[in-house]
Amino acid sequence: MQREAAEIREEWLGRALSTLPADRTAAEAAISGLYRLIGLDPPRFHWVSSPVAALTTVPPGVPPRPAEAVERMPEWSLPPRFSSSMRRLCLDLDARIHPSVSGLFRQEVRDPLTRSSDSSLRMALRAAHDVEHHATSAWYQTQCVSWVAHYDALRRAAGAVFTSEQIRRLDLWTAVARSCGWWWPRQTVCVISERPVAVHTEVWGDDGEIRLHSADGPAIRYADGWDVYAWHGTRVPSWVITDPSVHRIAREANVEVRRCAIERIGWGTYIDRAGLRLVASAPDPGNPGSELRLYDVRRQTRVLLAINGSVERDGHRRQYGLTVPGSFNDPIAAAGWTYGLSAEQYSLLVRRT
Repeated sequence: MQREAAEIREEWLGRALSTLPADRTAAEAAISGLYRLIGLDPPRFHWVSSPVAALTTVPPGVPPRPAEAVERMPEWSLPPRFSSSMRRLCLDLDARIHPSVSGLFRQEVRDPLTRSSDSSLRMALRAAHDVEHHATSAWYQTQCVSWVAHYDALRRAAGAVFTSEQIRRLDLWTAVARSCGWWWPRQTVCVISERPVAVHTEVWGDDGEIRLHSADGPAIRYADGWDVYAWHGTRVPSWVITDPSVHRIAREANVEVRRCAIERIGWGTYIDRAGLRLVASAPDPGNPGSELRLYDVRRQTRVLLAINGSVERDGHRRQYGLTVPGSFNDPIAAAGWTYGLSAEQYSLLVRRT
């Protein structure tokens, strides 16, 4: 049962990351059914090529009222009504499943898919919004495939039996998840985004979780040209991937962006190009066979260059740099400081990770 749950999880992950054109007929039929569930007539549909287009385009026929603007989306009435309908369905389905079985499938299916969605498709949404309000976040969680996959796996792998009405409601949400990208419901019109045309990810979790990553171009790209760049799950400006340089790194205020750009160049290359002065080096007691190297960056700041204690998925150990106070002259003391330990305590470590 656990193996089958994992297979269903991977099946749904593939659907979530699909770059196939949307099945517009299926999507419109299913969303129309969801409108009827909350007592509304089906809307008109307006298709766009990307989430950013959905957030910047006023659909034809929508009155230019402030309340209809995307900036006022947290005040829209329909997203919370649809989310409430979804939560009621989940409660009804949960009532027919033993809690221990539901807990197992949450661990094997729902939680990993939620994490994968958050570090991939939701990352693109946050980029489109710039700042994502908690109310819009709740609506996007409602659209996440993770909960649909959870109950699909319970039906297929655990033999859960639902009523015909419950299946009808679940099938509507399932059809939407299978057929299109994100959608934004208003009273009379629903905006739906096409899927991306390219998605590049890497596996990073124990349960097959993925995150956006591309070393040579956008990590996710839509047909209208809108894209998002990411380095090992961190959203970055395009220059970090396409044209990183010591000069740009020096001007970058965001610490995480600087780190990603340096990793893109390679720490050894960056240190040479930036002309960083080696303060001291020492064998790493927390990682036998590796060396700690402490470099002077600028006044009051130094960088500790270390080797990861754990092997990456490609079989290599990642080299990384940690910013430490400029008062450190001893690499071991600097390494201990990053763990909240003294130099003596760090020296007693058998192995760090």
